[in-house]
Amino acid sequence: MEYRIGAESHGKTVLEIIKKQLGISHAMLKHLKFTENGIMLNGAHVTVRRVVSEGDILSLAVEDRENPEKLTPCDLDLRIAYEDADVVVPDKPSDMPTHQSFGHYGDTVANALAYRYAEQGIPFVFRPVNRLDRNTSGLLLIARNRISAGYLAEAMREHRIHKQYVAILRGVLPQDSGIIDPYMRRTEKSVIVREVCGEGEGGDRALTEYSVICRSDTHTLVRACPKTGRTHQLRVHFASLGCPIEGDDIYGEASELIGRHALHSICLTFPCRDGKGEVTVRSELPGDMRRLAEAVFGAGYADIDGEIKKYASSSL
Repeated sequence: MEYRIGAESHGKTVLEIIKKQLGISHAMLKHLKFTENGIMLNGAHVTVRRVVSEGDILSLAVEDRENPEKLTPCDLDLRIAYEDADVVVPDKPSDMPTHQSFGHYGDTVANALAYRYAEQGIPFVFRPVNRLDRNTSGLLLIARNRISAGYLAEAMREHRIHKQYVAILRGVLPQDSGIIDPYMRRTEKSVIVREVCGEGEGGDRALTEYSVICRSDTHTLVRACPKTGRTHQLRVHFASLGCPIEGDDIYGEASELIGRHALHSICLTFPCRDGKGEVTVRSELPGDMRRLAEAVFGAGYADIDGEIKKYASSSL
């Protein structure tokens, strides 16, 4: 990465720039110090004690040089909703796993991104900041370098990354908005299935805020904002209210109207690494969920996308 020294940084040391303005961690700084040409000023190697001047170019070797994973680049259809030097935000289709696992070594988001950057001659390491279940569609946040990964991991711990989902529930939620705040744990009979539990019963706190977009006699369309990131959190939470997500064959029932659970990551907001504001990325509701919404909420509910966008662009 390259950073041009501005007037406000004139007379500071490289160490001050790296730690205070670029937000680089101690571990990353140590890595740069022991990397060949890790810290360069105007094309020459320097120590962190060097004083900089306005107009200088500080170069840091934070880019990946090789892929430590056995990750096969695969040419898959994956829309990129946003990209800059630090992050990439894919808009994941349903039925595409986020990362490689048993039986999925060539059909994942990781494979698709590996292909994208191999075509550009850019070494790639898959660093997901959040994950989505295979059949959940929508926005994923992926760090493109070590510095971004560390910064975004810290932002996630500090609850400065905000995720919004749209779900179609089988059943009618009576309240227009609410907070779901139980604990969650694995069930005794499965390493995959989760259940709600009380405090002190072996689980972790799981917090979700939601608001109702519309209802019919049989279904509810909601916007949901998970404040924690537990496995299957939204699926378990809405099932615990007696309104499982339509098509969820683990926590509810399979559906004749949609071939997967009707859950979509529609909006993602994260802080910029330079501390100058936030980035908000939005996704369109996918076709299968739009068709489901039209089927269960009636032909009169025509402006589905417009109504959803109005909610997705506001805060709970």
